[in-house]
Amino acid sequence: MEIREIVANQRAYFNTGVTKSLSFRLKALKDLQDSILFHEQDILLALKKDLNKSDIEAYMTEISLLLGDLKYIKRKLSKWIKPTRVKTALMQMPARCYVVKEPYGVSLIMSPWNYPLLLTLSPLIGSIAAGNCAVIKPSAYAPETSLVIDKIITKVYNPEYCTVIQGGRAENTELLKQKFDYIFFTGSVEVGKLVMESAAKNLTPVSLELGGKSPVVIEESADIDMAAKKIVFGKYINAGQTCIAPDYVLVHQNKEKQLITALQKYIEEFYPKDNEGNVIEYPRIVNERHFERLKNLIEIDKVVIGGKTNKQNLSIEPTVMKDINFNSPVMQEEIFGPILPIITYTDLEEVIKKQQSLPKPLAFYLFTNNKKVKKRILNDISFGGGCVNDVIMHIATPYMGFGGVGNSGMGSYHGKLSFDTFTHNKSIVDKITGIDPSIRYRPYTDKKKKWLKRI
Repeated sequence: MEIREIVANQRAYFNTGVTKSLSFRLKALKDLQDSILFHEQDILLALKKDLNKSDIEAYMTEISLLLGDLKYIKRKLSKWIKPTRVKTALMQMPARCYVVKEPYGVSLIMSPWNYPLLLTLSPLIGSIAAGNCAVIKPSAYAPETSLVIDKIITKVYNPEYCTVIQGGRAENTELLKQKFDYIFFTGSVEVGKLVMESAAKNLTPVSLELGGKSPVVIEESADIDMAAKKIVFGKYINAGQTCIAPDYVLVHQNKEKQLITALQKYIEEFYPKDNEGNVIEYPRIVNERHFERLKNLIEIDKVVIGGKTNKQNLSIEPTVMKDINFNSPVMQEEIFGPILPIITYTDLEEVIKKQQSLPKPLAFYLFTNNKKVKKRILNDISFGGGCVNDVIMHIATPYMGFGGVGNSGMGSYHGKLSFDTFTHNKSIVDKITGIDPSIRYRPYTDKKKKWLKRI
């Protein structure tokens, strides 16, 4: 079946109204949850084949987050879908005013390869909760997981409701030619711009979950050992192929040596090697093109930890580089791999000014025990979301939204914001008949003018 027909069939199904009832949505969410659990071993095996993820890393960073979101949304959905009463303005009286929560219609969800299950099904949960139909386009760079996603969806949904389109650029191009009611895209800034350009032709609203260079600032008062431990966790999980991974570290020059020592300790503890020198249970780089790109970013004379690469298994060990500045090659693009540059500073004011001059990052991480510094940086630097004295953990909750700003994207999701993203708020003035004040009708008199000024 052609993509055009698939979209038309979904629109016809949506127009029946069946997807809008609370009972339908709750059943659809439960069915998705059951299908994820049923295919759990298939998911783990696919993520192992695609990215060499260990079972525990795959479960922690993909499956568990989906199940948590599903549990929360199912519990709250009956409250969210109710019309919201709002205050009635004097000019609208007598009337009841309220906002109806209306699904957009047919949504398109386009996802990346780095967390192929999570970043496909997480927005789908929001689409379902809001009452939409969905066309799902997973990444061709995670083929095994994409096939499992297809199995998860086809097990519980008919294609007129939710369907998966496999393929690469040709399919992406054809999908973006269609008239969707909402597009949710996760991926690079460059492709995000193309998605938005295509959406603009149909005036289709979009959410863009993009990326950028997410910095870590370590201020002088910070606990350096704790900072290093958390940075190693957040940077090298999934071999650094995480949109909110710490991209680089800005540390006061007096603390650089202490930081490198602590990073070395935790890299050795978290990423031990086998007898052949390979890191045990360590994800690989997704493909040869990305491997070569990352390898070329490593400046051997600046490596203080790691630096070894293995083209045969597409592995780059956790790597740290020092003596880096903002003109270095590694600082000209989002790294998206297990390479951590360290830049030193002496004046925090210069750090703030520099950050204000750069594209707004998806995430920002600050390590400090100084309340004034914390308040200053959170107030003066714009970014999508982040942590104080931690990294990446702001994504691990259904109670807060996740999303970018500026170059790192637009729109937020997770929990209630996933529902809100795929929902149109339709404002209604419901007039009471029998009473019809004449103030708004012609002829306009001085008396009416006085009343309007009072109102």
